[in-house]
Amino acid sequence: MIDHNTNLLVVSAHAADFVWRGGGTIAKYVKHNANVSLVILSYGARGESNDLWNIDGQTLENVKRIRREEIEKAAGYFGVTNLEIWDFEDYHMSFDKERMDRMVTKIREVKPHHILTHGPRDAFNPDHEAVSKFVFDASVLSTSNGVRIEGTQTAKQAQLFGFEPHQSEISDFKPEVIIDITEVYEQKEQAMNCFKAQQHLIDYYGSKAKLRGNHARRCSGNKEYKYAEAFSRFFPYVGGEFV
Repeated sequence: MIDHNTNLLVVSAHAADFVWRGGGTIAKYVKHNANVSLVILSYGARGESNDLWNIDGQTLENVKRIRREEIEKAAGYFGVTNLEIWDFEDYHMSFDKERMDRMVTKIREVKPHHILTHGPRDAFNPDHEAVSKFVFDASVLSTSNGVRIEGTQTAKQAQLFGFEPHQSEISDFKPEVIIDITEVYEQKEQAMNCFKAQQHLIDYYGSKAKLRGNHARRCSGNKEYKYAEAFSRFFPYVGGEFV
């Protein structure tokens, strides 16, 4: 059940990843009163803003300004208010102890039940694979009493879920969790349309949502599912019964 006691932390490598790959799920969690925290590690200025760099006289500062406006507008459609942009350099993104401690601190602050981020395999995008390992490692470190960071207390191990990568088949992605987003799909469409620098992905991810909606209907028998998002799991489901 999603409610006001549910804490969800979303970690996005670049400006728009959270929208393409998990926007419907994020919107659904917000709609059902969960506490959603969003961390965007970079603007994607170097590797995911190609169309913006076609403008004569373009500057890095202006690309970041445009991407920030897009991020904030998209997050607004989802109702996300707890948003941080850490402004790491992308392509390629690197992580030192200071950055790891920062993510551990964030996890201990949020105390998420679920973390949504990039999956371990993502063809043609090494940033996404690096972020996947970064977040996984931080989630484990956050649970250890021996990892001492002043002002923080250890968290319980969160369940981690990985975005579906863009090149699903090439990345050997198989859906392990499918979330129905029919009730919030219009919000995802609005948010996707904020990112003019990646116009080619809007139709792609619209089609992907329909495809996963088809899978949701077939796997569940629920004919009301029209749009969905798929994710991988980092850990197996644990419980006292099948669900």
